[in-house]
Amino acid sequence: MSSYRQIPYGISDFRQLRREDWYYVDKTMYIQRLEESTPFKFLVRPRRFGKSVFLSMMQAYYDINLRDQFQEIFKGLWIADHPTPLQGTFQVLTLDFSLVLGSIDTLEQSFGRFCNVVLDDFAKRYEHLYYDGFAADVKAEGFYGDKFNKIYLEAKERQHPLYLIVDEYDNFTNNVLNVEGEAVYHALTHGEGFYRGVFKLFKAMFNRVLMMGVSPVTMDDLTSGYNVALNITQNSLFNQMLGFSEDDVRQMIRYYQDEGKITCGEEELIAEMKPWYDNYCFSAEIVDSDPKMFNCDMVLYYLHSVVTTGKSPKQMIDPNTRTDYRKMQKLIRLDQLDGNRLGVLHEIASKGYIINTLKESFPASELTDPDTFVSLLFYYGMLTIGELYGAKLKLIIPNNNVRLQYYNYLMEEYRRILRYDHSHLDQAYDQAALNGDWQPMLQEIAKAYEQTTSVRQLIEGERNLQGFMNAYLTLTPYYLTAPEMELNHGFCDFFLMPDLSRYPMIRHSYILELKYLKADATNAEADAQWKEAEAQIRQYAQAPMVQKMMGNTTLHLLIMQIRGYQLVRAGKV
Repeated sequence: MSSYRQIPYGISDFRQLRREDWYYVDKTMYIQRLEESTPFKFLVRPRRFGKSVFLSMMQAYYDINLRDQFQEIFKGLWIADHPTPLQGTFQVLTLDFSLVLGSIDTLEQSFGRFCNVVLDDFAKRYEHLYYDGFAADVKAEGFYGDKFNKIYLEAKERQHPLYLIVDEYDNFTNNVLNVEGEAVYHALTHGEGFYRGVFKLFKAMFNRVLMMGVSPVTMDDLTSGYNVALNITQNSLFNQMLGFSEDDVRQMIRYYQDEGKITCGEEELIAEMKPWYDNYCFSAEIVDSDPKMFNCDMVLYYLHSVVTTGKSPKQMIDPNTRTDYRKMQKLIRLDQLDGNRLGVLHEIASKGYIINTLKESFPASELTDPDTFVSLLFYYGMLTIGELYGAKLKLIIPNNNVRLQYYNYLMEEYRRILRYDHSHLDQAYDQAALNGDWQPMLQEIAKAYEQTTSVRQLIEGERNLQGFMNAYLTLTPYYLTAPEMELNHGFCDFFLMPDLSRYPMIRHSYILELKYLKADATNAEADAQWKEAEAQIRQYAQAPMVQKMMGNTTLHLLIMQIRGYQLVRAGKV
């Protein structure tokens, strides 16, 4: 065993974390808050936000079989000094629906086999609280519904309280929705659908229920079968329950600095992680008060590299999340977008935000509605609450990690329309970053823009031109492209901030002001617009933070002027 607490990257078993003394960010103070709310609740958070390890912690806390091990398991954590009366008083059934395997043709059989295994294990673990042969009797019930009923009746007779924990309650049905479409999904979750029937059992059988997932779609479709659960997703009391606050991350960094495993500065690490992993807010009530939250799995991925290799990872985005992104793309149906939802994506990608309201839940039949689509993006972590906007919310792209997902989608869309050779663009980025030769970079982007829009008018007006530029500028590994950055009381279109921690050989950085003219604009209008851009970009360059972000590079102030679909002028101020 290591002399220091290792980073639990990829570990979701709470008892393993404690038994093997891995580093753990204490979330046990939320146990009391959860107890004080309704007994039946569900919460939605984006993928890789610590849901599974939190539910594993809850299971360890309430399991009557672990009651005598409470101090051993929770020693040093907040709850060890503040135990609740319900600690160690439940028989706990845990269902992780991401483990339901099998083809769509054997859907119910696969679900039944999964439930049978879990229920047989439950009966075996708690047999000593019933009678000799209880586990065998449960096992003898061939149908999982009969097993549920057997356990329920025997527990009720003995007044045993039961606690149900469901991880990824929506994973099973969302996969059905993705693969088979709405008709099969509807049959599963409506009428006498077997999945809906299971939720009817939950309502009567369990004293307390906690469910977590990544989308509220399933719960809305099951409301008539299970209509007593409170959605606490946007409740301000639980905003920080999952994920890491900046204080959590700083404490972790200091621990490893004290252990001699991190030698670089705390501020340096925070400055590198913050643009990529931070800025999530799940409750409008505290958007101006509570700290924003980091994606905890991404933080662990990053710090694992720093601790074990002495360097930050070569890729700021964990490659293991690619599967998550593919699932997300399918579930929000990016390959089946109509014009309205496509417009939503373009607006978000170009502006970095959208003004809208959030729906707490919605049926699958409403997924094609543009307003529902915005809410779905929020639940999947593709948007977060930025600020209040009258009676609505300003929903923003939280960080570079998510921003790249938007731009990667746009790039895929452009590539479907026109096969464009990006090798010349790669060379142009080399020249811009290393030699200060920026003309090829802008010329190649302008060429791609003109060719793409000549095939299909995807880009109409300045707003969507911004999205196109964002998508292409993120293809360079040398820069962190920051669109609409506030500089000196204005918002520059693009700041190409050099990623010097990975590429210390970068010698040049850029502020780029993008100007769009309608196809029938006159030369006089073009000249006036250019002069306006010159004044704006000089103002941006005077911002105090620019000098800090550009490091030891030479800063270039560039203007790019597009009329219709063609480059009119590109120059340096």
